[in-house]
Amino acid sequence: MRDAYHEELDSIGEGLVEMARLVGSAIGRATTAILDADLKLAESVIAADAKVDDLQRDLEERAVALLARQQPVATDLRIVVTSLRMSADLERSGDLAQHVAKLARLRFPGTAVPRDLHATILEMGQLAQRLMAKAGEVIITKDVDLALQLEQDDDAMDLLHRTLFQHLMDDRWRHGIETAVDVTLLGRYYERFADHAVSVAKRVVYLVTGEHADELTQSEGRTGGDGDA
Repeated sequence: MRDAYHEELDSIGEGLVEMARLVGSAIGRATTAILDADLKLAESVIAADAKVDDLQRDLEERAVALLARQQPVATDLRIVVTSLRMSADLERSGDLAQHVAKLARLRFPGTAVPRDLHATILEMGQLAQRLMAKAGEVIITKDVDLALQLEQDDDAMDLLHRTLFQHLMDDRWRHGIETAVDVTLLGRYYERFADHAVSVAKRVVYLVTGEHADELTQSEGRTGGDGDA
């Protein structure tokens, strides 16, 4: 009975990894769609979000069933509850990738991104995908040091987000209000996507240590992931 119980816990973890893989792929494809004005690709990203939603619902149902049947305590309870919270982060990440794709569809056959901002948006999309890939790795490995690194990695996304606003506030901006709104929304989508990847990693820290990431960093004086896990 306990073996089946732990197999179910492992299965929930595998579901989270699959969700991370899917939303990471989605943000990469959505970025391509919006930069290339690729309507077919945008539609595929929008449609594929249903699979992420299905995975989350399935994971929630299994987690609730475990809570009802097994009444887990201590570490096992932490696994179930934290997994539910991670699935919510991942589902929202999928929604954000879908928002990027929907903006690509809205502006087709044009593009929401001016040519002089393509490089910045491309970099944001690639960084978002890397952050989510690392979050997925953290779920698998339970590597606390790697999890704590994600918050530092996210600083690069914050810098890119500020770069977008500098362009928008520049007196030389010539792309109009509609494009400014589009770029503002895109910047927010990528920033929030990265935040959810960081949130997933922080939840893994709590899962492993029983402490929140910020508390762990303060208590151990960790500034660059150079303490012991």
